[in-house]
Amino acid sequence: MVAFIERATDDPIAHALLTEYFTSRELGFTGGTYRIVHPDPARFTPPAGVFLVVEDDEGRPVGCGGIRSLDPTRFEVKHLFLRPETRGRGWGGSLLRELERRAADLGAVDIVLDTNSSLASAAALYRSAGYEDVEPYNDNPNATNWYRKVLAD
Repeated sequence: MVAFIERATDDPIAHALLTEYFTSRELGFTGGTYRIVHPDPARFTPPAGVFLVVEDDEGRPVGCGGIRSLDPTRFEVKHLFLRPETRGRGWGGSLLRELERRAADLGAVDIVLDTNSSLASAAALYRSAGYEDVEPYNDNPNATNWYRKVLAD
């Protein structure tokens, strides 16, 4: 069982996980230079958004992810990450569902995200969770794929 703990993106634990995430992305990035931008804590603080640290059943931080508002009814998933040794346990799907739930609680009708084609397992997770391909909604130079899911009608 995992726990989802709200933390500011500049909290030392959250910041360390984000740094680990960005480093892993940079090392595996194809198609140019990976651009690292540490998230503004205000964009991930309710009601603008939320940032969660994933803790395993022993209370160890093992991952993170957040949502932020793009407009009052559209939120974006950002920085979904689990340490490699925890993958394959369904925790990524649990984290994604928790972020979707929190986005809906904050008024989201739909949720979007972007990713890179080099992250095949991430794409599989998003598709299995009901996300569909959409045209680019931002100019993120690290992204090659954009997705959307309707949360409410």
